[in-house]
Amino acid sequence: MVVALFTWNASFFHLPGQGFTYLIQFGEKLHRIYLPEVKASSHYEMPNSVGYDSQYYAQIAMHPRLSDPVLFHAVDGLPYRARRILFPIVAWVLAGGDPVRAMHLFAVENLVCWYLLALLLLRWFPPVSWGNVLRWTAMLFSFGLIFSVARALLDGPSLVLTVLGMTFLELRRPWIGAALLGLSGLGKDTNVLAGSALELPRRGEPDAWRAWLLQGALVVGPLAAWMVCLRLWLGNYQETGDARNFAPPFVALADKLLQSVSQLVAEGGASVAKFDLLVMAGILTQFLFFVLRPRWREPWWRLGASYCVLMAFLGGAVWENYPSASARVLLPMTLAFNILVPRGRWWPMVLLVGNLGVFGSADIFKPPGRESFVVEGPTSLRVNPRDGSVVEALYGPRNWWRPERSRWEFWRWSQGDATVSLRNPQPFTVVARLRLRLRSADARGALIRQGSRVLWQGMLAPRESLDVVLPDIDLPPGDTVLDFTSDRPAAFPGGNDPRRLSFSLRNLEIDLVGRREETPGR
Repeated sequence: MVVALFTWNASFFHLPGQGFTYLIQFGEKLHRIYLPEVKASSHYEMPNSVGYDSQYYAQIAMHPRLSDPVLFHAVDGLPYRARRILFPIVAWVLAGGDPVRAMHLFAVENLVCWYLLALLLLRWFPPVSWGNVLRWTAMLFSFGLIFSVARALLDGPSLVLTVLGMTFLELRRPWIGAALLGLSGLGKDTNVLAGSALELPRRGEPDAWRAWLLQGALVVGPLAAWMVCLRLWLGNYQETGDARNFAPPFVALADKLLQSVSQLVAEGGASVAKFDLLVMAGILTQFLFFVLRPRWREPWWRLGASYCVLMAFLGGAVWENYPSASARVLLPMTLAFNILVPRGRWWPMVLLVGNLGVFGSADIFKPPGRESFVVEGPTSLRVNPRDGSVVEALYGPRNWWRPERSRWEFWRWSQGDATVSLRNPQPFTVVARLRLRLRSADARGALIRQGSRVLWQGMLAPRESLDVVLPDIDLPPGDTVLDFTSDRPAAFPGGNDPRRLSFSLRNLEIDLVGRREETPGR
């Protein structure tokens, strides 16, 4: 049931014609600096946004030639981000070097790793008791892990490698475990802290100390060697990406607590600050658990304690804004906490408080903003290579409600007569075929017109969708405006919907079939 719930919710992040690229969080404001491979692909861009970190790692996956100047222009803090090369390279290799396929594979890496993690965690949480099921569920829906999934970040996939490494350490295969932990360091540099889980030699065992040091070198060696390669390869560029990641102990955490409390007081119960405070309450509970209950001989305790030290020094860049990156940075500590909290007595209360961040996971894993159209056709017709602009449909500027979507279709309701502008950025006329569905809450006539030319006219039955095909539509350079009108004013549909509705335009597909001069018989 837990896996089915995750799968059902994740499926809503798939957008028609754009796959799971919503998860990458490309920002519309940065479109001009994106790689040409990004501009030429069909992908989702967050409206009026600068996007999020995953857009940079996705572009490395699409174009992994790190010394290429175009990548420096497109990726903020490239030397810093290139340290975390593993998962972008995995996407690029699996894509066979195809940039667009690499982008789509990178977008779903977190989803695949979530299922792998669900399977691997059964080693510590076998489904033999409700307590284990709750710990397993709390980890899979922890704020940090869901944050990684919802933004296609590196923390979730990195945790899978950490868990694999810990598995082999527990199986008494320390060399394989150390190698996996070293590999995870190339996924995210802070993962080398998991090397603290290596078995501590006892006094009077010089051979054990030698092996321990070599295994430690195996953990930190790959990252250290890769950083040297980057310095030789990229030169002495200033790495500004992590300048604010660290601060004096607990200073940034205290600032975040004060800010969140003030925000909650000012904004009330609707403020997202309540989720920030729940996440911090959980993190502080985990921190106190490791500090007040030392178990030096337990590998998971050593791992958790290492991340406690990291937590103390995290800077403002990690704690600020919502959602804060702290929960995903400290994911291994959260896992160690859920594994080590004892059963029985009053410990379930500690477990509950330590996992309060779960209540914020639903807020950051909401289905995405809805798309209102899909463009199909060859890249030569969809994209103007001069500036990367694409054929698109613009709703507005009035009488359209916000986009909506179910699992099977997407739509927008009108609140009266409205327009859709089909924008062609090419210097030539494109021929398009439009497919759409119209639906109304009541019986009404509807009409689609281009200027004085009526393209379609018909009657809509209550709550029944009508398929409409508009073949052979010329889209000259610039905007082609389609008018959608009805013979009746908008009305209240009844039920719990307070809006006035006229009709809904559903599953708008713009199929580009050729240039006008290439169309036979014209």
